[in-house]
Amino acid sequence: MFFHGRRTQLLLVNSLTFGLEVCLAAGITYVPPLLLEVGVEEKFMTMVLGIGPVLGLVFVPLIGSASDHWHSSYGRRRPFIWMLCLGVLLSLFLIPHASSLASLFALNPRPLEIAFLILGIGLLDFCGQVCFTPLEALLSDLFQEPDNCRQAFSMYAFMISLGGCIGYLLPAIDWGGSFLAPYLGGQESCLFSLLAIIFLGCVLATFFVTEEAAAQGDAGDGTALRDMSPQPSAACCPCQLARGCCPLPARRVLPALRDLCALLPRLHSLYCRIPRVIRRLFVAELCSWMALMTFMLFYTDFVGEGLYHGVPRAKPGTDARRHYDEGVRMGSLGLFLQCITSIFFSTIMDRLVKRFGTRAVYLASVVFFPGAASVMCLSRSVTVVTVSAALTGFTFSALQILPYTLASLYHHDKQVFLHKYKSKEEEDAALLDKKSAFPKGLLSSQKLPYQNGHTGSLFSSSSPSSPPAAPSSALCVSSSCDVSLMMMVAEPDPVAPGRGICLDLAILDSAFLLSQVVPSLFMGSIVQFTQSVTAYMVSATGFGLVAIYFATKVVFDKSDMAKYSV
Repeated sequence: MFFHGRRTQLLLVNSLTFGLEVCLAAGITYVPPLLLEVGVEEKFMTMVLGIGPVLGLVFVPLIGSASDHWHSSYGRRRPFIWMLCLGVLLSLFLIPHASSLASLFALNPRPLEIAFLILGIGLLDFCGQVCFTPLEALLSDLFQEPDNCRQAFSMYAFMISLGGCIGYLLPAIDWGGSFLAPYLGGQESCLFSLLAIIFLGCVLATFFVTEEAAAQGDAGDGTALRDMSPQPSAACCPCQLARGCCPLPARRVLPALRDLCALLPRLHSLYCRIPRVIRRLFVAELCSWMALMTFMLFYTDFVGEGLYHGVPRAKPGTDARRHYDEGVRMGSLGLFLQCITSIFFSTIMDRLVKRFGTRAVYLASVVFFPGAASVMCLSRSVTVVTVSAALTGFTFSALQILPYTLASLYHHDKQVFLHKYKSKEEEDAALLDKKSAFPKGLLSSQKLPYQNGHTGSLFSSSSPSSPPAAPSSALCVSSSCDVSLMMMVAEPDPVAPGRGICLDLAILDSAFLLSQVVPSLFMGSIVQFTQSVTAYMVSATGFGLVAIYFATKVVFDKSDMAKYSV
């Protein structure tokens, strides 16, 4: 009973948020020197760091859609969370042991070492960032009321900021000379072993999350979370019940591979069929994140070259290189203070929203950033620039909380915010019943109210007349794995299942991933053309000004639906 409390559940879920951010902040901060040490050039190093976000743009909406329609004894979200966490743990092993693994397989280990290192970095960045999407959906499932949802995402943002603080500090410690070195190895092995231990503990906490609590609580109201896939009976396949789903039979491998070829059309469908309220929120968040990420990605270089007049390519030991290194350390301090500020605003965000409203707080955070960035453009005082950088934590905190709260609000009140999409779903569900290949009576034509994008059926325990159980052989024909795979990769058709919240959260997370790719591709050329690192802050200010315009078009409440003709 201790683990079933609301606050305890919130801490258990967000402990993984903390663990993910610690690993991403520490790992991604530490890997650029490793790539340079093994001989990777700087221009290729930035491309390696972009592997994770690019893959995330492709697979985040697919994973979100599959999670919305998954069915297992462990719920809809945690199987995907655990699968991605396994990838993070594997990367934490590959990165520090790339050299040892390469020497086992080749006489000339350097090319293979680089390959293992790139694989580990890409796996860490991809799995770590994508894992946040089902984690955010799990928070939204457990805390569906608007006030509870806002508090949950405030804790989420708090844990991200706290994890960032710890993650930025861990690589700065000399672990090679610590008391742990004899047990865990040198600097790299010790650091990544600690990260693995911390992360594994956070993953184990999710085993105590009662993911189905929301579904059970809503069953009495007729809004139970249900999946369109067949349900296994107690007499069906003991091995299936033990593992949660049957493996794909051999005869279905080829159809599954054929369906995988439909990934791109399916991806195009997922991105095109976006409700207008989500589309407006996505564009506003994309511009805001592009402004913030342009600042965060290049801030240390801006301080090192622009304020301290250092030269990054100067020989070690020279004054130019020493000034640059001092500037990088001061820039790292500014980002650390940004995390501290974000922690503070995350703790009071719920009070701010209750006092001033979501619209005022969101718009204030978006307006505040270009103001702070313009100060950094004009000032040459290290103190003023550091304080301005620290204050951007307000914007960072708001972007981690309010967009996801708004998305949850849209799905909580679908009849108002997603009414056009809901009507389409009702037609699709009726057409599905007519064309269904299941035995008559297995799927009822009666529809229950929507909850997170799923239509309920008469399988609900609250139904006055449940259909008789189908024979076990019929239920074993198609496992939940098969159905979820088809839902993820099959061609879109008029009988596609309803839209779930994880898909829309994945669309919003795509804005964050895209905001990392675009600056990495173009900012180098812009700085080279202008011959000034101040172009970093000017670009961040420009993105911030564009974000202000699109932020005013976001739908915050019911009155905006008529105002913007959504």
